[in-house]
Amino acid sequence: MADTAPGTADPFGGLVILDPDQTDLLLELDRTFAGWGRAAGAREILPPPVYPVSDLEKFDVYTNFPHLAFVGAGLDLESGENKPVDGRFAPAALRGAQVGLPHATCYSAFLYYENSVVAADELVTLVNRCFRNEERYEGLRRLLSFQMREVVALGSYEHTQQVIGSFAERIAAFADALSLRLEKVPAFDPFFQSDGARALLQKLSPVKYEFQAGDLAVSSVNTHRNFFGERCDIRGPENEFAFTSCVAFGLERWLSVLVDLHHGDAVEALGAVRTAARRLS
Repeated sequence: MADTAPGTADPFGGLVILDPDQTDLLLELDRTFAGWGRAAGAREILPPPVYPVSDLEKFDVYTNFPHLAFVGAGLDLESGENKPVDGRFAPAALRGAQVGLPHATCYSAFLYYENSVVAADELVTLVNRCFRNEERYEGLRRLLSFQMREVVALGSYEHTQQVIGSFAERIAAFADALSLRLEKVPAFDPFFQSDGARALLQKLSPVKYEFQAGDLAVSSVNTHRNFFGERCDIRGPENEFAFTSCVAFGLERWLSVLVDLHHGDAVEALGAVRTAARRLS
């Protein structure tokens, strides 16, 4: 890391080291959201932070989200250019980029269940590092690398809708208990080709809603229909492609808005989170 003050952004942009109080708050938030998942019947899985590019390509990541993508490559030792110059490696010093850094956590769940049959009411929770090549970075609000907790439902369409409906209510109740104003607004994710029937259906019936604190989305609920079931050959009990949905929590974003709400006092914000969680338990 560069010589900057503790907890401040790296000059490269979007990289922070949380101080102990911020870390306590983020971990408490993650325990809270993961606890909601477990209370709903979710089991935890632990994914790696990176995947083969070929795995992420199954989801059209590099077609629909090229502006967010990061990829990684090993050094080509035969090139003799194995030292960075001005903070970067020349393209000739790298082998082909075969490692993809995901920008969302839920991809891991679908890869975990690939080529399998799931129950009609499958539910898992997981947290992972996500990476986004943003046009700009802004403190804890918008980071290059951040953590996203998700609860992912697989199986019947009815199950996927029940999960995101109940979690949407839980998020709203949690925000009320925190005296945090959140607005639920429809949003759009280009999982589907822009000229396809699924994209048209998404425009007519929104499949993504964000919970925004001001102009910052801190959580979202997402319906994927059977897109990921098809791409990963995940089947339901009747051998149909499984439907999926997910609930996402951007942990550093929650941290940011709560610290702001408590005038920069992460310890006070931590107490508020614990009190709100007890009220809703």
